Amino acid sequence: MKIGFLGPKATFTDIAVRGLFPGGTAIPFPTIPACFDALAEEAIDLAVVPIENALEGSVNITLDYLIHEAMFPIVGEVTAPIRQHLMVHPANVNEWNEIKSVYSHSHAIAQCHKFLHSSLKGAQLVNTTSTAAAAKHIQDHPHEKAAAIANLLAAEEYGLEIVKNDIHDFSHNHTRFIVISKTAETLQTEKKEFKGHKTSVMVTLPDDRAGALHQVLSAFAWRKLNLSKIESRPMKTGLGNYFFIIDIDMQEDEVLIPGVTAELEALGCKVNILGSYPSFQLGKDSLTVS
Repeated sequence: MKIGFLGPKATFTDIAVRGLFPGGTAIPFPTIPACFDALAEEAIDLAVVPIENALEGSVNITLDYLIHEAMFPIVGEVTAPIRQHLMVHPANVNEWNEIKSVYSHSHAIAQCHKFLHSSLKGAQLVNTTSTAAAAKHIQDHPHEKAAAIANLLAAEEYGLEIVKNDIHDFSHNHTRFIVISKTAETLQTEKKEFKGHKTSVMVTLPDDRAGALHQVLSAFAWRKLNLSKIESRPMKTGLGNYFFIIDIDMQEDEVLIPGVTAELEALGCKVNILGSYPSFQLGKDSLTVS
């Protein structure tokens, strides 16, 4: 099986793929749209892309591409812990406290603000396209007094030495990744850390009227369906036009969710099922080369 992911090698998305599909062939792509395009062209069987981070919120480009460009079904999701480490070229291990610049993705730099401010105050912070790209830069520039913020897999992949572990500000940071396919097939995975099932729906409200969103939520509430997330996104048809993405903590059934759909459509809403899928959790031990 060929699994496309947001690359390059040793990104957190790569970790998610390795954890969920240890026997698959992982193929990196430079952008999230490129992953969707490769799936559309059948160059890959599945694509894994980030959709939400505990600190930074939703990954808007994933949501927008999923809704506006390529409505492929979600067939699975995996949540991985985000651990950031400071790493340098082996030639600079003894002089790491003389670092003049730190490379990483802007989100990773923001997530390590306290450490950078207290231990590397004055160092130039340089944004890269990914944490893995930052590690690759350090590998390619051994004479530069620089460090990267990245994960353990990146250190192993690019031959770097970790000089400070777990420099992130918050220990509970996690990222959710979704698995998308061209067909709503049952996900085949060897992963054991099963959390349960989810169903994601897209709801477009009728013409603006008081209480419309309340009526939508009531359709779930009186059926005692637990919602793990509700988020609005612009329809891209003008200011004030939004749709809602709602995650339900249950597998699509033959009674409750179809009942919600029928009730919402009777209210004038449009409802699309984005996927009903298993959810998995990676532990800290998954953040190594497998």
